[in-house]
Amino acid sequence: MLNTASNAASRKLYKNFMRGCMLLCVSLTIALVFFLIAYILFRSIPYFSIDILTTKPSYLRGTIGVLPDILNTIYLVLTAIVIVLPLGVGAAIYLTEYANSPKLVKVIEYAVETLAGIPSIIYGLVGMLFFCQFLGFQTSLLAGSLTLVIMNIPIIIRTTQESLKTVPQGYREGSFGLGAAKFYMIRTVVLPCCIDGIVTGCILATGRMLGESAALLFTAGFAHTLNGYFDGITSSGATLTVALYVYAKEQGEFEVAFVIAAILLILCFITNYLSQYLANRMRNAHNPQGQR
Repeated sequence: MLNTASNAASRKLYKNFMRGCMLLCVSLTIALVFFLIAYILFRSIPYFSIDILTTKPSYLRGTIGVLPDILNTIYLVLTAIVIVLPLGVGAAIYLTEYANSPKLVKVIEYAVETLAGIPSIIYGLVGMLFFCQFLGFQTSLLAGSLTLVIMNIPIIIRTTQESLKTVPQGYREGSFGLGAAKFYMIRTVVLPCCIDGIVTGCILATGRMLGESAALLFTAGFAHTLNGYFDGITSSGATLTVALYVYAKEQGEFEVAFVIAAILLILCFITNYLSQYLANRMRNAHNPQGQR
């Protein structure tokens, strides 16, 4: 009787201790995130202005503007996402729904995981040699976008693949029982059920693209030229992360660097919101009653 009470007390103490450790970890994580956001905003808000956001740098007038860097970042991310999403989602669908050889699937998954672990500077070197020199794209946003596509394909494939595996097999069998073709079943039943995983992969890929600088130093260049999309994508251009490095490390303009850091935070928030909004719209379009 005494041993039973002692064991129950020990289990309760252990449970409370582990719960306290988890709460401590959660609190520290939240505190670090809010501290980082607050520190960046605190350092950047005094230097925010319409001029710095809507003009390009002019060394003759001694003014600094980040509008070309914002547009270059948008051009590069949009181009990369438009290319990588179909490739990644299509590869994940093939591996999960069509591939009949388990050995082939394992080999491809191993290759994908290996690609995910390669340092970004190596992607930049390969992108410079292949896209810029071998294919003749020169140093341009297009070469940078294609390099980011290769970097982020593993993220899209793995997140989509894991999400596809969570769809109950009964959904597929029910669709086949009603006479649906396999591709129609995947498009109308499986993909709407795993849209959350696709959106998660898209958010992770976009976040990595927004924060990438090492690979773009080799492929996209440093230019602060203001161009339209079609001219800009084929020209050299500095993204926000590359511009942040140049202003902070090369020129010592830390005020501008913190403004760029705040802009990157805002872009991340906007990207996450738009992704979740589009995911909800797509989910509601396929499921009007709100049933999972």
